Amino acid sequence: WPCREEMPSLERLQKEMGSDSFEVVAVSVDRTGLKGAKDYLAGIKGEALKVYADPTARAGSQLKAIGMPSTLLIDREGREIGRLIGPAEWDSPAAKRLIEAALR
Repeated sequence: WPCREEMPSLERLQKEMGSDSFEVVAVSVDRTGLKGAKDYLAGIKGEALKVYADPTARAGSQLKAIGMPSTLLIDREGREIGRLIGPAEWDSPAAKRLIEAALR
């Protein structure tokens, strides 16, 4: 499960870089809903991430997320400024540099 592969790195990223200017928000589109998402995060000790659930998967189609996982970088005004389809190591030095540049 590619989504599950990247969740620990998103958790670490939120712990390290989370602030008033940056937040990782996880949206589960699994049929198990919010309970399933929270149970999964508890299993990986995901205390730092806020999680939302859309068991209908409508959010994915509204965001035109053609694959999972899909990661969107949204600016302060709510505009999409970046998108990556597929898993990534979000706490890697390159990813952190990308986010730091977007925060400037």
